[in-house]
Amino acid sequence: MWIKTVVAYYVDFSLGLNDPLQHIIMIINPIATALILLSIPLYIKRAKISYTIMGLIYLIESIFLYANILYYREFSDFLTSSVILGVGKVSKGLGSSTFSLMQIHDFIYFIDLIILILLFSLKFIKLDSKPLRKLAAVATTSVGILIFSVNLMIAEGNRPQLLSRTFDHAYVVKYLGFNTFLGYDAVKSTMTDQARSTAVGTDMDDVLNYVDGNYAAPNPKYFGKANKKNIIIIHLESFQQFLLGMKINDQEVTPFLNSLYNDNNTISFDNFYHEVGLGRTSDAETMLESGLFGLGSGTFFPTNGPANTFQSAPAILAQKKGYTSAVSHGNVGSFWSRNEVYKNMGYNYFFDQSYYDNSIDNASMKYGMKDKLMLSESVKYLEQLQQPFYTKFITVTNHYPYTLSDQDNSDGFAAPDTTDSSVGNYFVTAHYLDNSLREFFDYLKDSGLYDDSMIVLYGDHYGISADKNKALAPIIGIDPNDFNSYNESQLQKVPFMIHMNGLKGGVNHTYGGEIDVLPTILHLAGVNTKNYIQVGSDLLSKQHKGPVAFRDKNFVTTKYTVVNNSKGPQVYSNETGELINLQDNPELEDKVTNWQEEVNTKLKISDAVNNKDLLRFYTPNGFTPVNPDDDSYNYLNQIQRLIKTRSSLGAGSTSLYSKNDNKSTTHLYNTDAPELNGDRTPIDDWSYVLKNDADN
Repeated sequence: MWIKTVVAYYVDFSLGLNDPLQHIIMIINPIATALILLSIPLYIKRAKISYTIMGLIYLIESIFLYANILYYREFSDFLTSSVILGVGKVSKGLGSSTFSLMQIHDFIYFIDLIILILLFSLKFIKLDSKPLRKLAAVATTSVGILIFSVNLMIAEGNRPQLLSRTFDHAYVVKYLGFNTFLGYDAVKSTMTDQARSTAVGTDMDDVLNYVDGNYAAPNPKYFGKANKKNIIIIHLESFQQFLLGMKINDQEVTPFLNSLYNDNNTISFDNFYHEVGLGRTSDAETMLESGLFGLGSGTFFPTNGPANTFQSAPAILAQKKGYTSAVSHGNVGSFWSRNEVYKNMGYNYFFDQSYYDNSIDNASMKYGMKDKLMLSESVKYLEQLQQPFYTKFITVTNHYPYTLSDQDNSDGFAAPDTTDSSVGNYFVTAHYLDNSLREFFDYLKDSGLYDDSMIVLYGDHYGISADKNKALAPIIGIDPNDFNSYNESQLQKVPFMIHMNGLKGGVNHTYGGEIDVLPTILHLAGVNTKNYIQVGSDLLSKQHKGPVAFRDKNFVTTKYTVVNNSKGPQVYSNETGELINLQDNPELEDKVTNWQEEVNTKLKISDAVNNKDLLRFYTPNGFTPVNPDDDSYNYLNQIQRLIKTRSSLGAGSTSLYSKNDNKSTTHLYNTDAPELNGDRTPIDDWSYVLKNDADN
């Protein structure tokens, strides 16, 4: 167990070892907890039971190690207690994609188990039935505890306040190992649960003071500019800013998005950053919908989302402006507990995988239906929504491991030469997503929805994980040997575009992040956010200010990028990318300290609201908290509900279908998705759709 854990440390994890002592600590740390755990069965006198329990402990430890390896390859982080407890809620969405994370050398993590089974089966190792002296058991446990104590003492000497302050998860693993990290995280989670159960209304005082002090009034030039317009959110999966404007082999990666980015009717932000934590996509949704960050440890959607009180965009827009709301996503509804969280947020409809034609061959990828199919089939629901509507489309094709068949690459876009195939394929799937969006926009224009809508596009998080940045670097013009923390932070830039006919946009250089999206959208829609609990601020407001806070407490200002590590804050110039020596600039050092305090406070306020469910204690004037048990948020028989609503409104129906003389517009959607072979059936009577819905 010790040996294969150390192998994993060096082969599969990037733990940021800075000096020889850290190497020694990391090599030592797996011994203690493994020895303590495996010593437990030594207290049992019956040999068969003792051996069996020890074998189970060893098996569980092996599985836990390998699970961390797979999880790290996907998320660049380690398994927390909340992730383990919520694994059943997300496992359906992961499916066979786990196999794509496996590598040839992984056999070394299980070969010991095979050898042990063979040795026992062939009786090379025999059960020792003689009772073990209790003193031997106590001595074994004591040695484990002694090693752990020495390990902790050396770790604290090298990294003071290791457990009393919040560091990156890699710190705890590097110094104390996986078992200690899981135990530490479990204790923190338990404390959070206790804090939530003991929370009282006065806990909102600091939150209200913070929100009031950081409120940015809307810009009169933009406030209400999209009043009563449909709001269409397009969630660009794993889409990073550097893709825009890039060419590979003289071919644009994203020609349509490039044109949209530079359109006079688009406000585009070129200094916009993702701010997600472990929840990645769900964290981006948390910020988009609620104006609060994801959790510092674990994932908000499956952990807190199903039970928490929200003041989210769907409910706010419904109550203030009469919006209908819907989400379209070609994955299972239980992935990230969306089918529960969306109800709490106030979404009227959620069209998940069961609402799409799953009989089409090769329609789905690892995380759901391909974008061209999902978007083209979604319009049969979109045209039935009462306007104005607030709707979100979650794309998935540009998701790791970035696999796409040759037939889906219709224009023969060639991947760049790279040492990592997944990095090269990332550009191919991004190109596919771009084509999908072009088709969707064509439909919006042909159907008439375009002129009545504001379309918001944003990248949810990074696509290329940190362990692949060396392979990415040459493609984006960086020498792999010069790649540093500043470059890593720059890769947190993702697109954010607001497109509406007549908006009079341009490229906006304001620094901001995903936490600022909600107040920006609401102000454009004519809803003042002053009384709502949001920790971001309107990017179009003249009062908007930074710094841009990352979930790991690093941050960016208009002039500097600050990355924290074991040596303290590393400050880089945004203009040159060069590291600045703070010892030669005490004035800047004071500013960095003050900025860091602002970042910590913002994250602390958000975490308090989320972890303690504080919104149950505060309701803004004119807002009614969502009751998820209301029929308005029932995600069964949704098609029947759409038709019933349209029929009951009669001439007062504002759906596109009704305004088109009760005729479908689906025939206007043109897609080159090879799975459809050009077959687009207009949906006029909905009879077969109703039948499929009933079957599902």
